Order: sequence, then structure tokens, then C-alpha cells
Amino acid sequence: MASNYSTEIARVFLPSFPMFRVYEDGRVERLYKTETVPSCDEPQLAVRSKDTPVSTLSSARIFLPETADPTAKIPLLIYFHGGAFCVGSPFSPSYHNYLTSLVNVAKVIAISVDYRKAPEHSLPVAYDDAWTAIKWVALHAEGDGPEPWLNERADFDRVFLAGDSAGANIAHNMIMKASGAALDGLVGLRFVGLLLLNPFFMNQERDELMEFIFPMSGGSNDPMLNPGCDLDKLAAGLVCERVLVCVAEKDSLRERAVAYHEAVKKSGWNGVIEMVETQGEGHVFFLFKPDCEKAVDLMNRVSSFLNR
Repeated sequence: MASNYSTEIARVFLPSFPMFRVYEDGRVERLYKTETVPSCDEPQLAVRSKDTPVSTLSSARIFLPETADPTAKIPLLIYFHGGAFCVGSPFSPSYHNYLTSLVNVAKVIAISVDYRKAPEHSLPVAYDDAWTAIKWVALHAEGDGPEPWLNERADFDRVFLAGDSAGANIAHNMIMKASGAALDGLVGLRFVGLLLLNPFFMNQERDELMEFIFPMSGGSNDPMLNPGCDLDKLAAGLVCERVLVCVAEKDSLRERAVAYHEAVKKSGWNGVIEMVETQGEGHVFFLFKPDCEKAVDLMNRVSSFLNR
């Protein structure tokens, strides 16, 4: 029986590992499958986790540390995973383990947000899902939201946005969007800091993947992808007190992250921005080698940033 599908491949996207093929009829074949692990909601664990819907279209995993005072309010970290906007999940082993370790070290409560992926869902869908999740978090600011862990433990005066790679780009754009949050009904959250781990931003080089998955974008002239192209907007939009940019010496995205750091400094923003560089390591090495000495050092630096 003849197939109704085209077998002609129009495009193959392999930026660093096989992600997907797109056929001439528009069909997408994913080449990378994301493994998932269950949450661990056991009271005797140092860190408990559980999954929750944040909308009809997306969900998240929440991580709660064991602390000396179970009634104390602790900082809230909202985290967005990387994966070129196309792959990855809060429920994958690498992100589950990283957030578990970070929450255990820093003693913060964290919510790791899932979002719909390109190319089936072109950008800005991922940004929209991320903002929906932040608004869902804000429902808990008065202590009467749908998730008890947030109601009981989160300090909504100490909220951090964070992410790695594409997730760091999302985190940056969410802090920018928060500058107009009053118009969008977001209340009750005080954003203290922005943590960008090996962030993805664009420069003047052409990026065919971004052209494909974000067709509405202006590319290097779009401040969502290249924040340094509009310094006034950058300065006005960073509605937090502190920013930490973490780069890796051998990361192909290093120079773009450094350019972001310099752009924020030049913009006239009145907060404090710092940059820490890990020598001899590549992109998101802390996910692939979480137990190495340099990953542990970076974890401690991030913990210090979250608890300053």
C-alpha cells in the first residue's frame, strides 16, 4: 500500500546533535528522544519533587528541600531548561538531577517549567508558555494558590528567574516582560535576580535554525534574541537587582554571553551584573559532568548568588 507521506527531506537540523528532519510536506521526524524519570515525593528525601500542571498545555516539576525549619519561607527559583527550543524536558534525568542537587545545596524551592517545543510549535510559543507558568506561580503569592508547597514555603519577595542555553534566553525575556507585568495582571512577585547559565543569544551571524523556528523574528535585530541591539530597552526591562552570567571557556556561545554582559553594563542599568567563567569546559558541562570539581564549584557559586 502506497504511503501518503512525502519521503523527500527538505531540511535537516543538526546544530550539535541530531534533532529533527523536516519533509517537503511539512512532516517533522524527531531524531532525538528525550528520556524522562519520575518525580520523588518521599518525605524522608533531602529533596522532594512532584509534577503539576500549570495550564492545559504545559506542566512543571517542583523541588522542595528538607530544611531545619519546615515553616521558614525560602527563595523561589523559576527555571527554564535548554535544548535549542526544540528538545529537553524538566522531567529528563539531567535536569531532574541538576535541579535536585541545586535545591539541596542552595535550600531554595524550585519550579522547573516545561514548554511546547519547536518546530511543531514555532517561537514565540515557548515564551508564551513560560509567561503562563510565571502567572500561575503568582497565583500563590497570597498563600491561596493550587499548589501547597508554593503557598507554604515560597518567599515571593525573593524570586529568581534562571535557565541554561535556550532556557537562559527564555529567562531573560521573562524578566523583560515582567517590566510591563502590571498591564498583564502579574502581581505579588518580587524578582531579585536573573541567573543565565551558558545562555543562547544571537549575534550578527546567520542562524538558520532560528530563522526556521522563529519566522516572525528579526534575527540579530530582534532584542529577544540579541538584547544588545537595543540598550535602552535592555536597561528599562531588567526589573531585578542582580544578574549572574555563567560562561564556559570552550562554549561556542561564550562570546555572545560575554557580549550580553558588556551590553548590560553599557546600558546604564542600575543593578549589579557579574560574570563567572569556567576554564576548560564546554557548553552546559555541568549537566553532563555534574560531579566534576568544576561543576561543583559552579554549583556553589550559583548557590551563593541565590542566597546573598
